[in-house]
Amino acid sequence: MAPSRLSDIADIAPPPTKSTGATATVTTLPDTPTSSVGSRTFGRSIMNTSLIESKFLSHPEDLGVVAVGFSGGQCKPGVDAAPSALIESGLLTQIRDELGYNLHGHDTVHLYTDLVPKEDPDYRNMKNPRAVSAVTKKIADQVYNQAKEGRLVLTLGGDHSIAIGTIGGSAKAIRERLGREIAVIWVDAHADINTPETSGSGNIHGMPVSFLTGLAREEKEDIFGWIKDENRISVKKMVYIGLRDVDAGEKRILRENGIKAFSMFDIDRHGIGRVMEMALGHIGSDTPIHLSFDVDALDPMWAPSTGTPVRGGLTLREGDYICECVHQTGSLVAVDLVEVNPSLAPAEDIGAHETVRAGCSLVRCALGESLL
Repeated sequence: MAPSRLSDIADIAPPPTKSTGATATVTTLPDTPTSSVGSRTFGRSIMNTSLIESKFLSHPEDLGVVAVGFSGGQCKPGVDAAPSALIESGLLTQIRDELGYNLHGHDTVHLYTDLVPKEDPDYRNMKNPRAVSAVTKKIADQVYNQAKEGRLVLTLGGDHSIAIGTIGGSAKAIRERLGREIAVIWVDAHADINTPETSGSGNIHGMPVSFLTGLAREEKEDIFGWIKDENRISVKKMVYIGLRDVDAGEKRILRENGIKAFSMFDIDRHGIGRVMEMALGHIGSDTPIHLSFDVDALDPMWAPSTGTPVRGGLTLREGDYICECVHQTGSLVAVDLVEVNPSLAPAEDIGAHETVRAGCSLVRCALGESLL
């Protein structure tokens, strides 16, 4: 019997082996080579099971994987352990064996400790600005190197500051490869569009959209000065889904820039099906889509182990539906899953396990898993 949507497939495959190093945690998939040096194919399947024809991927059977163990965009430790938890739960094995993707990239969880400076004082109200800038620049290169090959890219985070790199990298690759801008569907309880000056906390995981859209800019090369026009996105191609905890400054930014946003009020009023119709209609059918999914978009009932949980969120089924709809467009070129924090639930609590299971379900739906 095939495992259920949220089951751990350790029952049908040997458990992954893990060793730790100075800068990365190496997780080796069952029945794959043990080498972790360089970017390579580390999980090969026979055939992609998705029935959806991709509009913008030249190699839709291939999946570039970037595992980002980084927590510097916010103040709570533990979110850097999420990629290992997701992989050890069997996610990549499921993607390879059940969904039929050939996996490329690194079979390592990158911690980027070599990029973190010894001293990183606040700048323009930003905490850890040099560390976050250096790490997101590296992530942008990693995502770009996968996306330029015409394959879908999956990034497992990490806090949501990493989207500066993931979206910056895919935007650059799609511009070079297809001459097009990407659209971004940002599924989150929070807008993450504060500028450094409007942020109350100074945590950069609340600012990535402002830097990606150019609403926030910085000339210093070591503090996001590396972000160029080729890495940026248009506010006209930005869509939010699931908002319910938005700062006053962010509300003003959204209104002044006419950014399309669907809050939980809209979902309650119209239903998730109609909201997705409107969101995808706004983007249009001729635009590559980068889906950036913060697990705190889900109600804490389904994903309690996350840094900034907010009650009144999406059900897991609504989250899966969003991912399924985006996949069915044939326009998906990149997926982020962020803000799973396994350490925030007590050892005797099942919250961390349930959050990891929910995250795996979202990813599989985005990659083409269907109910029938």
